[in-house]
Amino acid sequence: MKIKELRELSVEELGARRRELRQEMLNLRVQQQIGQLENPARLHLLRREVARIETILSERSTAAQAA
Repeated sequence: MKIKELRELSVEELGARRRELRQEMLNLRVQQQIGQLENPARLHLLRREVARIETILSERSTAAQAA
């Protein structure tokens, strides 16, 4: 997802999306260890998307504290 699409999601939706991505990353890391990973670049993309989500959540919590 793009950052614009992620910013439109609620905190609960972002949390759920983060959990899904982390689970997928775990599955891909297991595949990598046993030599069955077909697309290693997917791990990099997932890690970046998780970082985007965490950044948005951090921005929102900082804004809520400031208000």
